[in-house]
Amino acid sequence: MKLSHLLSIALACMLSTISLIAQVKEAAPAAKSSSAAGGPTVEPLERVTLEDFEESEDWRAKATTPLGQTKVLKMVQRGIIKDVFDEKSAPDKKNDKGEYSPATEDQKDRIGTNHVLGVKTYFNDRGFDRVELSPPHEYIIKGKARQVSVWVLGRNYKHTLFAKFRDYKGNTHNIKLGKLDFYGWRKLTAPIPGFLPQSTRYSLLDKNIHFVSLFVNSDVHEVGGEFYFYVDDLEVRSDKYDMIYPGFEIKDNW
Repeated sequence: MKLSHLLSIALACMLSTISLIAQVKEAAPAAKSSSAAGGPTVEPLERVTLEDFEESEDWRAKATTPLGQTKVLKMVQRGIIKDVFDEKSAPDKKNDKGEYSPATEDQKDRIGTNHVLGVKTYFNDRGFDRVELSPPHEYIIKGKARQVSVWVLGRNYKHTLFAKFRDYKGNTHNIKLGKLDFYGWRKLTAPIPGFLPQSTRYSLLDKNIHFVSLFVNSDVHEVGGEFYFYVDDLEVRSDKYDMIYPGFEIKDNW
């Protein structure tokens, strides 16, 4: 009797487990379909490429010193762009569907498929001189900008790179991206402070922040002379969560 009782309990447990597994498998497609029925998925933080420098001929550089020569040059990327401190980190490429994915080895090695923008200038007064790299017009960032990043080729100088933004009140804000004291490419990233006034909504009354420029401040400990740096893939992460509401799919662009 005891043996048959134990066998009955074991059989009941097995049947219960099988039933539970079947319920889980049936529930998974249901969850997927309910998600699909809820409409398109929108990520709270949207990746926005402000400039990939493929058509950057109109960018201009201006230096504080009249000495030397200051100019920009759009050039074909040579070699592989990857983070000097993390070889697995490289700029993502956007495919035909508008989705970002890591560049393939073939894309990385092929000369002529990508361009970067170079800046040449001259620093005379240590700790004072700076060079500013500006697009032909300011870029309006829709939503609330949370983060800014850019790939930079450094030559191991201690000069510091900044991003400049303008709020809807006309005030400018300088966001420190970091020093260029490294050899090779790095992706410099910085958060955009929450106290910087900006709107989370699309509206006819523009209260979004504008990207104004990138600029490099000379370091007090570096000697003067010619200075070069190169940039690629200027991006921001924008928070558009507040824009998700019933009817947001209808666009006011007709």
